[in-house]
Amino acid sequence: MAAKTERTFIAVKPDGVQRGLIGEIVKRFEQKGFRLVAMKFLQASEDLLKQHYIDLKDRPFYPGLVKYMSSGPVAAMVWEGLNVVKTGRVMLGETNPADSKPGTIRGDFCIEVGRNIIHGSDSVDSANKEISLWFKPEELQSYNRHPRVCVFCFVLF
Repeated sequence: MAAKTERTFIAVKPDGVQRGLIGEIVKRFEQKGFRLVAMKFLQASEDLLKQHYIDLKDRPFYPGLVKYMSSGPVAAMVWEGLNVVKTGRVMLGETNPADSKPGTIRGDFCIEVGRNIIHGSDSVDSANKEISLWFKPEELQSYNRHPRVCVFCFVLF
């Protein structure tokens, strides 16, 4: 199957925000070659979070998850690129940080499943739903990256 350009929803959770990890996470996605097409910093409402986590509503941890996610600001983002959903999930690491490999975001920065610093869409369908829940269509940007240019030598590389 050929690689295709798609979009994913990534959110730095309140613990990631409190620990000052937004920049590091953005850096990793940019260095991988993905394109940031939307970003906002907000205090998510309980209603928004209940909609976002609707698939987990029957799980015993659901009320605590919604309460935690509404306890502080989050950085919500949309990233675009080839197979960004699958690759983004690999970059995040396992939901339980204890199972995450070094080099992944969770493997490098967290130790507790209830405070795993980041959310990432688990499928293209989920990504589309999450993006439309958190962002209006006009908030999504479309642009092409320019090639890297050396300003001293005017050489493309």
